[in-house]
Amino acid sequence: MGQIHKRFTSGQVKILLQAYLGGKLKRTEVQEVLGVGKTRFFALLEEYRRGPEGFEISYGRRSSSKLTPAAEAKIRQELLREKKLIDDPRLPISSYNYSAVRDRLKKNGMSVSVPTIIRRAKDLDCYIPHRRKPEPHTREVLTSSIGALIQHDASLHLWSHYAHEKWTLITSIDDFSRKLLFADLFPQETTWTHIQAAQTLMESYGIPLRYYVDSLRIFRFVQSRDSLWRKHVLQSDEADPQWKRMMQVLGVEVIHALSPQAKGKVERPYGWMQPALRPARPGDRIVRTCALENLSTLEEVRAVLREEVDRYPGLPV
Repeated sequence: MGQIHKRFTSGQVKILLQAYLGGKLKRTEVQEVLGVGKTRFFALLEEYRRGPEGFEISYGRRSSSKLTPAAEAKIRQELLREKKLIDDPRLPISSYNYSAVRDRLKKNGMSVSVPTIIRRAKDLDCYIPHRRKPEPHTREVLTSSIGALIQHDASLHLWSHYAHEKWTLITSIDDFSRKLLFADLFPQETTWTHIQAAQTLMESYGIPLRYYVDSLRIFRFVQSRDSLWRKHVLQSDEADPQWKRMMQVLGVEVIHALSPQAKGKVERPYGWMQPALRPARPGDRIVRTCALENLSTLEEVRAVLREEVDRYPGLPV
């Protein structure tokens, strides 16, 4: 349908994006009006969030397409650092993260696109082809407004190779907007840490209608089947753990996911925060940064987490 800057003014696009963020328009409706795909829509939305006042859609090439020898050398250096991490058997990093390379270069004042980095990576033998993705999960939880459903999860991991213990990352994400509402590291995963996470979220954003969690014992009482040696008095869901009772007092409905795939939206941030637990999850921003900067304490890793959360746009999957 032609380039967007030839059909709309910057002000018109800003009005549409404001309506989407305010819940007045759906993403598909904005895409249909603008005549753009999902990728282009999210790129516009991210640019708008970074600076609503200076948002412009006018086209203009801002830099030369040819890289300087110094830029080429820096790209080579960063790719070889990535290769060193992958070749180190002590680190749980098995894939390249070219977006992370781009962001590290950007910190040094270099603006290089990911496709350019990938082309240089292939020349340097710093490239691993993507494995075939598994079949998509067909079961979905659909919402129509912000705050209708919060997806909540936790991940226990050795976030830094130089740390002496594993820490738990607890995250909460709004199902409709995909905005990451809470993310923090805790020394241990307990009922109280999940209560603290919910308290922080609700004090900042209000009480949601529903929480979407897994069947961990903190969230749900699940009883195994009877055996010849033992008879159970209470069956599954005939008793409520403390976290669930707290939600009931607040009037928040709790929904339990039957598999990790069923809560893919809240699982997605783990894909770029921690190493790939499966071939289909290539991201590892926090662990990669900790390995490169030799970080070992919880507070140091928390600082990296906060930086990555600020970077994360909270865009839909």
